[in-house]
Amino acid sequence: MITVILVFHLLIAIALVGTVLLQRSEGGGLGMGGGGGGGGGGGGFMSGRETANLLTRATAILAAIFMSTSLILGIMASGPSKTGSIMDEPAKVEQPMTPAEPKAPIAN
Repeated sequence: MITVILVFHLLIAIALVGTVLLQRSEGGGLGMGGGGGGGGGGGGFMSGRETANLLTRATAILAAIFMSTSLILGIMASGPSKTGSIMDEPAKVEQPMTPAEPKAPIAN
């Protein structure tokens, strides 16, 4: 089960990186949001503002899914929790170490 969630988590991470790179930055950057409309006449599929809104929503949704899969993976990796008090466990008494017996010297 963890493997399935981990693979889904990695796919979401790749999609999230892709949507962030597609967005138009302040300086233009890697932004692809303009479309091929030309002259503002509306020849493209979506206007620049509609594309920006779509990419912003997609980024927010992918980020929410990424965070939830991160939490799920963290909870699943921690394993089952032990309930009870530390006072319920028996005390561990360590035995003192006994000194090793000296070995007889080797005769040549």
